[in-house]
Amino acid sequence: MKLDPRIVALKADVTQWRRDLHENPELMFDVHRTADVVAKRLREFGCDEVVTGVGRSGVVGVLHGRNGPGGKVVGLRADMDALPIFEETNLPHRSKVEGKMHACGHDGHTAMLLGAARHMAATREFDGTVVFVFQPAEEGGAGGKAMVDDGLMERFGISEIYGMHNLPGLTPGHFSTRPGPIMAATDQFFITIEGRGGHAAKPHEGIDPVLVGAHIITALQSIASRMVDPLESVVVSTTMVEAGTATNIIPSRVKLAGTVRTLKPEIRDLAEERLGQLVKGVAAGFGAQASVTYERGYPPTINHVAETRHAVDVARAIAGDAHVDPEAAAMMGAEDFSYMLEARPGAFIFIGNGNSAGLHHPAYDFNDEIIPVGMQYWTDLVTARTMA
Repeated sequence: MKLDPRIVALKADVTQWRRDLHENPELMFDVHRTADVVAKRLREFGCDEVVTGVGRSGVVGVLHGRNGPGGKVVGLRADMDALPIFEETNLPHRSKVEGKMHACGHDGHTAMLLGAARHMAATREFDGTVVFVFQPAEEGGAGGKAMVDDGLMERFGISEIYGMHNLPGLTPGHFSTRPGPIMAATDQFFITIEGRGGHAAKPHEGIDPVLVGAHIITALQSIASRMVDPLESVVVSTTMVEAGTATNIIPSRVKLAGTVRTLKPEIRDLAEERLGQLVKGVAAGFGAQASVTYERGYPPTINHVAETRHAVDVARAIAGDAHVDPEAAAMMGAEDFSYMLEARPGAFIFIGNGNSAGLHHPAYDFNDEIIPVGMQYWTDLVTARTMA
């Protein structure tokens, strides 16, 4: 592992910042304390410009290289929000806010980018300009879209944008990424089935929406198994069923809900179309009626080829060729960095968190040992891209 001793020397301070953020988690766009801490530190480091309230509660720091303004402008993004989860650890820095915790490592992402900002501000060993982007509401609020819609790229002249996320199960400090789709689009559907209720002892006198719902749940699995190329990825999961009030009553209505995950826009379109056709067709076959509401969420996170190659080269220089996977399997989870990659070329990379609990688990904690590695990645990436 090739780490600058000056960066390693910052580990204790950055770890303290990370644990403070962990103790004080905030949700969605309501990250005011976190944003204040970030903005204060960026100003203390000597950033040339610090702007708050971007995308409602995001923070942006601008730092010019050794030659001042001009040259390539590279954006680096970290997410700030936590999750509505009760923490189940006994750590000294466990959450002080019951029902909220940093269960996805955004505290670590924010701290690593702050640490990199401190180092780069002190040394300015790069050309061009780096823009530090601290984003709210990644966990379902589309804070990335809010910042893009608020003119993030245009206001700060960003030409390339990069993101990083920790990954439990991957060896600490190792990296993985891939060109093209790396994380999925996440959509949700809501189905209402209207039958004709009655006595459970006389099912022939009604139209049982529970039976219809069961057939619909099964039929939806044919989208992946029979309607999409087996080499493509799609997940259709019915995760909610609402029906009935008593064991001896056939209800008149059943509600289903779930999620659809896809990696390519054309497969996303196909899944939405076929889901609607199946639901209505199956319901009609039983004499019932069904309505579908399909809501699109985050688009797929699609890495740009050239920028992914740049990210891999930087990661390899730090961790070694054997510790960087440049063709990692795509994941069916979602990430709203996707909106930023729609707006500008860039790449998303994973850094190993080791043998920790999984993301969104109440026993999860960010691995502080990887902090210098993440800081080195950000620093070296800026140097490489602004001097290109």
